[in-house]
Amino acid sequence: MLQGTRTFVLQDDDGNIELTHSISAGLDYAAVGPEHAWLRAIGRAEYAYVTDAERSTRFRPGAPGGILPALESAHAVAYAQRVAKELGRRVSCS
Repeated sequence: MLQGTRTFVLQDDDGNIELTHSISAGLDYAAVGPEHAWLRAIGRAEYAYVTDAERSTRFRPGAPGGILPALESAHAVAYAQRVAKELGRRVSCS
């Protein structure tokens, strides 16, 4: 339970809620919303992460066309690049 909602939360080994930190305020929360928790529970969604450092090294502002992504979007692009590399495809945003 976190803030009155039964959901999945980041926890330490003792079950205490972990502190989070991200340079993006939208990614600085220790839980997911109830709909995301439900989608995960029924196997319709998987969740992953990249660190701020990975985001900074994998995706840089100033991509082709002068695109300046929001920090949340840049984290998603960095993760997509990681997955593409694992699948053996070359992805480049610079």
